[in-house]
Amino acid sequence: MILVQENIVTDTIWPPSFTDTRDPKYIVLIQSLRTAVRSGQLEPGYKMPPVRELAWQLGITPGTVARAYKMAVDEGLLESTVGRGTFVAQERLESPIPPESLMTVYQPDDINLRGVRVPDVGQSATIQRILAKQAAEPGHNYTDCPTPLSDYAARQAVVNWIGPDRVGRLKVDDIVLALGAQNGVMIALQSVLHGANPVVVTEELTYPGVRHAGRLLRTQVIGVEMDQDGMRPDRLEDTLRRHGGQVLLTSAEVHSPSTRRTTLRRRQEICEIARRYQLQIIEDDCHCVTRPDEPAYRELCPERAWYVSSLTKSVSAAIRFGFVACPREQAATARQVAQSTFYGLPQPMLNLCTELLNTGEAERIRKQVQAVILRRVQVAVNVLGRWEIEWRPNVPFIWLHLPQGWRGSTFMRACDALGIRIKPADEFALADGHAPNAVRLGINAHIPQHVFEAELQKMSDLLTQPPVGVDI
Repeated sequence: MILVQENIVTDTIWPPSFTDTRDPKYIVLIQSLRTAVRSGQLEPGYKMPPVRELAWQLGITPGTVARAYKMAVDEGLLESTVGRGTFVAQERLESPIPPESLMTVYQPDDINLRGVRVPDVGQSATIQRILAKQAAEPGHNYTDCPTPLSDYAARQAVVNWIGPDRVGRLKVDDIVLALGAQNGVMIALQSVLHGANPVVVTEELTYPGVRHAGRLLRTQVIGVEMDQDGMRPDRLEDTLRRHGGQVLLTSAEVHSPSTRRTTLRRRQEICEIARRYQLQIIEDDCHCVTRPDEPAYRELCPERAWYVSSLTKSVSAAIRFGFVACPREQAATARQVAQSTFYGLPQPMLNLCTELLNTGEAERIRKQVQAVILRRVQVAVNVLGRWEIEWRPNVPFIWLHLPQGWRGSTFMRACDALGIRIKPADEFALADGHAPNAVRLGINAHIPQHVFEAELQKMSDLLTQPPVGVDI
């Protein structure tokens, strides 16, 4: 026996009547739905009946209801969330931009481990020297918009910086420059997403910028389970079968927040799935400050893989210099997207970054940054090693699994009371996703080392004192 949902609204607008009309039933249904939503009869947040229940009540087929629901979702009248159901959408004037900021604001004496700051190894002096040198040089054109010709030298420098063994065969024209890696990811997504309701799949825990990108581009983002070797191929394939998917957005070399690295075998398996399901792969490599020995997805799957990175974590976050290594034959589309949104990088920035890369200054800074991160990770592991942590010597953060009795949000508040700011797992979870009892700790080398070590010790002591009355 099928039970009718009791809260179905019943009057002359909704649900509709199919008497005295020759229009197709799905047209009658969507028209009635539009009127009911826009008149306020169906209020924002109202949960719509499941397809089969509404079909049974109205005496029509489930396919008719499903077709009308899909049209309503495409129009923005309804919102559908996997596992929760279909709801009347919130007001259309609501901003698609999430309320939380991606930026972490640092104060001089702040014990802030929420963000990941590039260590200060004297970059400012190097950048100032290069800018002063270029200011004294004649002949620079600072009057016209950037063009593929004016940024050619910078793109060539990027090809050399990435190197011949990381992303496969790479030409200068495969490179599109961006204002950091987040902007590079947006360029890649805008180049490949299509249709009214595109689906992006990513790791079950992911950088908050992925949620921002999904909302801005009005795409559904679905998380896929991971294990110690990275994203699970069986779970990825199951997700693609059930929900479809145009893009896999992943961080294979350094996953934030877990620090995990996708193994080569796992990457190869995911590439085979991508080919079977016509899936584009966007690899965000922004947290990697080393020279990895494993190939990126673009080398393994060059016809459908995008490689995105920047100088933000390895050289300087201030210069906002990112780049996209596009799949074969797709750079022209990405370049058009970039030109349509911001025309191109400013010429002074292009000149600065070209000099940094070509003179070896960027590589010198990167090696110094890597050494500082290694020392700070060693300090953190020495203090917190008694707890369950995931870490790697060249990754600028640690993933701390909380002991029994703690929850991520509760531990964050307790650390706040000590003046230590951290980022709980909840902030990396997708909508309706599972957040483990864990926190990410940025290895902030701007904090004096003795202070950093002392604050971590406070945190370790706090872990031994879970709050009373917390459900285990």
